[in-house]
Amino acid sequence: MEKDFEHDNPENWKWGTFYFNKKDSRLIVPKRVKLLGWTFNFAHPISYIIIALIFIFVFYQFYRNNI
Repeated sequence: MEKDFEHDNPENWKWGTFYFNKKDSRLIVPKRVKLLGWTFNFAHPISYIIIALIFIFVFYQFYRNNI
């Protein structure tokens, strides 16, 4: 497997945590420290939709259980 040089570029990591690279078509990428798992490529528009769906689900569950 060849090295992903765009992934290691610090310019593609906002605040050192959020991966944002328009040239990278992947939706999910490994974190900088690979042992910590995976993260979204926030330059990919679908990542925001997935995050919004997760928040909607959590808020719905919270609202439903408190009625």
